[in-house]
Amino acid sequence: MRHPLVVLEQLQKQASQPDYLFHRLYRNLYNPDFFLLAYQNLYANKGAMTPGVDGTSLDDVGLKRIESLIQTLKDHRYRPQPARRQYIPKKGGGQRPLGIPSANDKLVQEVARLLWDSIYEPTFSKYSHGFRPGRSCHTALAQIQHHFTGVKWFIEGDIKAYFDTIDHHTLVNILRRRIKDEAFLALIWKFLKAGYLDQWQFHGTYSGTPQGSGVSPLFANIYLHELDQFMERYQATFNRGTQRAPGKEYGRLQGIHQRHRKHYAAHWDTMTPEEKDAARRHIRKLRAAVLRTPSKDPMDPHYRRIQYVRYADDCALRRQTAC
Repeated sequence: MRHPLVVLEQLQKQASQPDYLFHRLYRNLYNPDFFLLAYQNLYANKGAMTPGVDGTSLDDVGLKRIESLIQTLKDHRYRPQPARRQYIPKKGGGQRPLGIPSANDKLVQEVARLLWDSIYEPTFSKYSHGFRPGRSCHTALAQIQHHFTGVKWFIEGDIKAYFDTIDHHTLVNILRRRIKDEAFLALIWKFLKAGYLDQWQFHGTYSGTPQGSGVSPLFANIYLHELDQFMERYQATFNRGTQRAPGKEYGRLQGIHQRHRKHYAAHWDTMTPEEKDAARRHIRKLRAAVLRTPSKDPMDPHYRRIQYVRYADDCALRRQTAC
């Protein structure tokens, strides 16, 4: 079997081709090296060693356990266990539900995440900053600082209970556009429908992504990539013009300022000290009026722009228009 890094690199290259369809992804789950790479990614995570509902943790992982897990994947006996529901406090008050998968499920999800990430990460929008390598809330703020200049107002969006309300069928249909491997898609359904245990009572999952799992942030980005693409298309049709027209009032005041400067300069040698002081005050007053006036027409009907940035389920829009 090929080395996992070679496989992931090849998937990334193919992902850049918009019409490329991915087949036979599921067979990568038969490769023990993928699970060793997944374990390497997980073991340094402080919460990864937390036991799931079966009481096992990643401390117990060995080659025999990996081989046994791969066998269940080969004969399609693998079934994710319900996540153990745990609540953590929010900064603003209240509690956030967190699902803790079993150790085997963490490994399988991480292998699947590596494959999905290689397929979808190269296609994600430059406006998306949440849960992506090399991007963070700081890169989102940097984009706002660079592009949202001269802002007087903007629209802020926050999808309520986003991770809990993602429609499973819509998500899988989005994945079907590029993934043509029914076994791999069936594995996705297993993750989505695994459910959770809260106070040892089972609850089915009919919508949403499994919070606390490694695949949840990626599923969230794949789902909202549709919004990013819509905003890019809308931006292309909305934007108009290359620059604002010069401001008429600014031009008028600038002309008055220049004419008086030339007038005073031409008569400076014949003016008394009192007239010179009055001229200086007048020039400063005219200059201040020029500086207070926009040099471009803020209501130019032939120029408009819209800016957009998203971090997870939070987004911001800035609109420049005279309409």
